[in-house]
Amino acid sequence: MSYSVGQVAAFAHVTVRTLHHYDEIGLLSPSGRSHAGHRRYENADLDRLQQILFYRELGFPLEQVAALLDDPDADPREHLRRQHELLTTRIAELQKMAEAVEHAMEAKKMGLNLTPEERFEVFGDHDPEQYAAETEQRWGDTDAYRESQRRTARYTKADWQRMQDQNADWSARYQALMADGEPPTSERAMDLAEEHRRQIGEWFYDCTYEIHRCLGDMYVADERFKAHYDAMRPGLAEHLHAAIHANAARHA
Repeated sequence: MSYSVGQVAAFAHVTVRTLHHYDEIGLLSPSGRSHAGHRRYENADLDRLQQILFYRELGFPLEQVAALLDDPDADPREHLRRQHELLTTRIAELQKMAEAVEHAMEAKKMGLNLTPEERFEVFGDHDPEQYAAETEQRWGDTDAYRESQRRTARYTKADWQRMQDQNADWSARYQALMADGEPPTSERAMDLAEEHRRQIGEWFYDCTYEIHRCLGDMYVADERFKAHYDAMRPGLAEHLHAAIHANAARHA
């Protein structure tokens, strides 16, 4: 059974002009002709076309495709083996691309409009998107979350760096008060807890004392937050939790 150039073009989703070009350069010459001299393609020709289109999809130039297909030492099984290897490699590359796009989407969602170099410079090995999906799931329908998204979408690298520097300064002073043996109920500890609350209000959303209490509870209940604060100084999470509650109580 043979097929016209139009039929083959429809099968393979290519243009008739492409098939004519392949014939002209000797890449795919049809096995037969009609009585009127028109090209007629047989099943073997369709097999070769399928191979051509596969290699073209992977970006091989036509000259290299011809060399691969006309290799006298390659049998059909060799082509399949080679194609399997190429596909496996391509799938891995596409998976990496997909992961990069997903990270970019999350970064845009969080307003982190930074290049990879800038993000590393600002955040180091900490991934600010690590819990983005969980955060949206837990608080996505709150005014605080929406306000935080609105604000951070406008932040530049300089803004994020200023925030990081501010956090580092606060952390150093809180660690110092703990080293001095200050209890969570001291004026110094409560003042730093108040500063912590105001920084959240400055950068993300209006942090009421009630919200701040809930955050303080989360800092000790959630192992991830507890580990974050205790990495600054052992026991800091519990100390800050108590200072937050003491500060809220004095402003009640």
